[in-house]
Amino acid sequence: MSVQPTPPVFDPNAPHQQRPRLRQVRGFQAQFGNQVALGLADARQISDKAVFTSPAFQVVLPLMDGQKSIDDIVRAIGKGLTREPLEALVAQLDDAGLLFGPRFEAMLTKMRSDFDSSPVLPPASTAAFADALAEHTVRSKRPPEEQDKPVEMSDEEKAELGSTRLREVFDEWIAASLKDAPNPSLDTLPKAIVVPHVDYQRGWINYSSVWGRLRVADRPDRVVILGTNHFGESTGICGCDKGYSTPLGTCEADMHLIAALRKRLGPDQSEKLFAHRFDHEREHSIELQIPWIQHCLGQDEAGKYPLVFGALVHDPSVNNGESYDGKGVAFDPFVTAMKDVLAELPGKTLVVSSADLSHVGPQFGDQSPVAGDGGPAEEFRNKTFQHDREMIQLLAEGKADELIASMAWQQNPTRWCSIGNLTAAFKIVQPAKVHIYNYAAAMDQQGQSLVSSVGMSME
Repeated sequence: MSVQPTPPVFDPNAPHQQRPRLRQVRGFQAQFGNQVALGLADARQISDKAVFTSPAFQVVLPLMDGQKSIDDIVRAIGKGLTREPLEALVAQLDDAGLLFGPRFEAMLTKMRSDFDSSPVLPPASTAAFADALAEHTVRSKRPPEEQDKPVEMSDEEKAELGSTRLREVFDEWIAASLKDAPNPSLDTLPKAIVVPHVDYQRGWINYSSVWGRLRVADRPDRVVILGTNHFGESTGICGCDKGYSTPLGTCEADMHLIAALRKRLGPDQSEKLFAHRFDHEREHSIELQIPWIQHCLGQDEAGKYPLVFGALVHDPSVNNGESYDGKGVAFDPFVTAMKDVLAELPGKTLVVSSADLSHVGPQFGDQSPVAGDGGPAEEFRNKTFQHDREMIQLLAEGKADELIASMAWQQNPTRWCSIGNLTAAFKIVQPAKVHIYNYAAAMDQQGQSLVSSVGMSME
């Protein structure tokens, strides 16, 4: 007989519960039997807990601003709301770290302490994917009637099987994406590549069509990965002074590059560059490239993978490239500093733009569906694809500034999330030629969202 956990209890003596201030949360629909619930999770991903409540409480959440008391909120809502269910919700939110208060501060302090305690970030999304591959492999070898039973493996067994299967899956994807390609390999290392950061299942063809071409190219001494800040607090460029580990091993941080970049930017800008380094703790856009680096670029004679440096780039079509609040590292100074530093450092560098393009569909607030043949859905998709191709072509023609200006003028109508790292990569390496290998868009299983991406190289 399982023991149900004791639900958190409202504390009438806690000021932060008496006047609750909700942190930034992400709402999602959840199903419990025949009932629909509103799920609430941490938009910043500092807490991994979620709270499930009645959808009717949507109207309550905006009132949790830290100014209104429980009684104020009850009076403002009316409609039969009483203190008891509201107190229960507040207690759950606090327990999950979704309210500002001592519990959240403890979570934040621990996360930052853990981050600074190691020179390497542990794997997150890549480990989850490798674990899933390991479990699927074990289940697939069972009789049909036993496939739903729990998988029992030691951590060591799961890690070994997961890493093996990850490499095998990468090779399968590369073979599938390049089997009919007229130019399946690049003999010379390009200056930069553009690959997606959407999950592997939806973006595999663009990951593999680019990374697969680098398997016989010159091995770089370092890889600079420019990503997108999905969850963090930085309002400008956000650097990381850590290496990254995955189920395939560890890529150490390029401390020489970091030191040179600090010197070039100066003390004030350097402090700003790394002030929100904690944003990298749960950011997937950098981590998802690391296994491809390890698998396709390999190790040197000392058994070391290429050194890496990761930075998250804000959107330069907003606020003329300055940080969103004017307090972070702006776009142009970072690009200039990185370009100068890479010109001075010895060895070869590969710059990676980890970029997704359009984010459309009901999940992102669009009224039109994205799933279905013909009618409004097909028209909407085609309009999205046309806009993507027009913007990609600007980059292919060397018109990064025009891309930024066009997105600013149109107010980024299809929600490209990586304008920053795409144009930063281009401006840093200043390519003579851009090759477009593949464009793709993928929907989620429910047909609520469509995310597009492109595979490119810059020479």
